[in-house]
Amino acid sequence: MKRDRTGGISYLRGRDGWDEKRPTLVFIHGAGESALLWEAQVEGLCGVANTLALDLPGHGESGGTAKRSVVDYAAFVADFIQRLGLPHPIPCGLSMGGAITLQLLLEHAGLFREGIIVSSGARLRVWPGLFDLIRKDPDGYVAWIDQMGFSPKTPAEVKRPFLEDSRKADSEVAWGDFKACDAFDVMPRLPEINQRVLVISAEDDRLTPPKYGEYLEKHIPGARRVHILDAGHFVPIEKPAAVNAAIASFLK
Repeated sequence: MKRDRTGGISYLRGRDGWDEKRPTLVFIHGAGESALLWEAQVEGLCGVANTLALDLPGHGESGGTAKRSVVDYAAFVADFIQRLGLPHPIPCGLSMGGAITLQLLLEHAGLFREGIIVSSGARLRVWPGLFDLIRKDPDGYVAWIDQMGFSPKTPAEVKRPFLEDSRKADSEVAWGDFKACDAFDVMPRLPEINQRVLVISAEDDRLTPPKYGEYLEKHIPGARRVHILDAGHFVPIEKPAAVNAAIASFLK
């Protein structure tokens, strides 16, 4: 795995070059996060696909200015994919990244034959108190991520790198991302999606509970869902082997 940069946007990639015979998994992180979320997938799935996880603009090691809506993030990701010339791209997003994936499948359908949605939903309402917490109490915000984002069964050492990364996030970027999530709603449009879709939900997810994944499975024609036990919202970190197995199976 190595870090690369194109047009000021930083990303992790599993290998040098893009194998034209393989699909390209494009991993998209959630609100206030970075590509760190997907390290285990970038590394673990590079034997079956091209793998890439980007830092969205204004996040992680990327330059630029964060977007203010899921629509704008999706337009950016679509342009990024086309500029890199990624073969057979498959967007795979968690939480806000899952919303971006849904928007890509709806508004940029010609680019994609598949999509993967992890710990996300067709509508993402946000607890109102979170906005003040982000701006006024950064430590409280990270504690909230720890408490709400992970299963009680997840060991502290598994969570630590992600929580440390969250502590570095720009509070205004995180605030704007959650505002974008709060405004997102494509529930009436799910039947328009005609690509193959994998939905991954997690048993102990309190931010986007399993019923969100069930709704996606029911209303996206032909969608299939994998439900992972003993994991919370950040299931790619908590249960990387199970997530990787679900994605590898979907690719086959």
